[in-house]
Amino acid sequence: MLIEDYALIGDMQSAALIGRDGSIDWLCLPRFDSPACFAKLVGDESNGFWRLAPTGQETATRRGYVKDTLILETVWETPTGTVKVIDFMPPRHDNPDLVRIVEGVSGTVEMTAEIRIRFDYGRIIPWVRRSDGALHAIGGPDSVWIHAPVQLKGSGYRHTGTFTVSAGERQAFVFTWHPSHQPQPDRIDAVEELAETKLIWAEWVSQCGYTGPWRDEVVRSLITLKALTYRPTGGIVAAPTTSLPEHIGGVRNWDYRFCWLRDAAMTLDALTDSGYIDEAGAWRDWLLRAVAGRPEDLQVMYGVAGERRLPELTLDWLSGYEDSAPVRIGNGAADQLQLDVYGEVVNCLYQARKKGLPPDDHAWSIVRRLMDFLERSWDQPDEGLWEVRGPRRHFVHSKVMAWVAADRMVRIVEELGRTGPVERWRAMRDRIHAEVCDKGFDAERGTFTQSYGSRELDAALLLIPIVGFLPPEDPRVVGTIDAIERELMTDGFVLRYPIAESNDVDGLPGAEGAFLACSFWLAEALALVGRKDEALELFERLLALCNDVGLLAEEYDPVEGRQLGNFPQAFTHIHLIRTAYALS
Repeated sequence: MLIEDYALIGDMQSAALIGRDGSIDWLCLPRFDSPACFAKLVGDESNGFWRLAPTGQETATRRGYVKDTLILETVWETPTGTVKVIDFMPPRHDNPDLVRIVEGVSGTVEMTAEIRIRFDYGRIIPWVRRSDGALHAIGGPDSVWIHAPVQLKGSGYRHTGTFTVSAGERQAFVFTWHPSHQPQPDRIDAVEELAETKLIWAEWVSQCGYTGPWRDEVVRSLITLKALTYRPTGGIVAAPTTSLPEHIGGVRNWDYRFCWLRDAAMTLDALTDSGYIDEAGAWRDWLLRAVAGRPEDLQVMYGVAGERRLPELTLDWLSGYEDSAPVRIGNGAADQLQLDVYGEVVNCLYQARKKGLPPDDHAWSIVRRLMDFLERSWDQPDEGLWEVRGPRRHFVHSKVMAWVAADRMVRIVEELGRTGPVERWRAMRDRIHAEVCDKGFDAERGTFTQSYGSRELDAALLLIPIVGFLPPEDPRVVGTIDAIERELMTDGFVLRYPIAESNDVDGLPGAEGAFLACSFWLAEALALVGRKDEALELFERLLALCNDVGLLAEEYDPVEGRQLGNFPQAFTHIHLIRTAYALS
């Protein structure tokens, strides 16, 4: 199953991936970052899955989301009739539920259900028994109840059953997780929950302020970003998956089920641009809790509730997606120094205030403390935006975003009436600007470079005009765009930076695909410099990469013509939205 063959459902606390074959191959409960109970995605069938499809049929005819919702409808046309499977996770009550409703459209179709529950990322085979007409599986702290319209028979550590559905009939499966020490949860009404889930999503989408020509793509991206928000705390995960590879068979496999300050701040920008101010307030509250403490202890990422310890481990019993090992949980990049996140956070809060988020004295106090640290540290080398695992460098993008932090602090004082050492911030802003233009620019080639003194390029340099560091018409901006088109484009898409044996910047072996967010940056930058026709062409080419339900991963392999990396990727959908606004 290709990465783009999956669709997403979720309840804004966790998420599942469902393939075109009707199989749920990834589901972590009760949170995005909890151990998976279906882990076939990064292993094999023995690591857990739940397939529901017509008997003997491998691939669905078509599928799509119910308009303006996260409810998936998969249609199967068979020789004996047509059937629809409706998959969704209702917004959570006491426990997480996953509902699968089989609906007869025409004729009569025989369906097969097969389920293998495996807790702890496929490692624990639970004890399963029948109770009150349902299957009850227990393994350590995890407990699952499966209410099915057919008796599921156990054999070989799996359960299967067949049944028929005719036109007009509905058969519902309900899968409910709860802590194993708690009593059996109440069973939900699947049909009632379907109606309620439709209403909740439709009401949320009705607040969208985007009116441009790419409404369907923008709304689908907004729904995806909302689905990646952990509702109890306001934290936003970068993706619901771990270890989907950036290169098939390679080691660039990372756990993205955490809240990067950078990604979350950009997500909030995209949401507030579209009128979603409540999400900005919830994220600001999450941020204040997560970063509370000494400003020098700021991390680049946290758990969904603000956890700081995210130790990186490998799961040796999992073979990895298409044998791309290792499978990792946790993320060692949490301990890195990435100076650009300060600029992202300050810019996000500035933009949210401009768009209507009420002021908060506590937030301003903490941001000022973070700024004190950045004033002392902006001139240090760091690991940068791309979380390199090679030596620290003076990355130009990091310095530019430190400039953004100082610039936005000045604007908050000048435009929003806050008080602070504005003259000091102005001086910091001017000093950073002068240094970047002096040390980060290659006058011979007419382009900014990845780091001071290097000759390598970096797609993040495309953000220079986007964040306002230099005006679009500046020859240095034009030269940088031209250089990136010459040196970082492959088959019409943009790489993050050169990947070669001689370039040890990221400290990792192997190649990777074109980074989709970088290609969206190029489209936005081209529009800014007046090359709108080229920008539109690139944007449409990127939209064509969306899978059949409008989702995108982190990267794209233009040679093999397939998506790569964790899926769906918030960072990619953020910049789809931003580029749509820029071109609208």
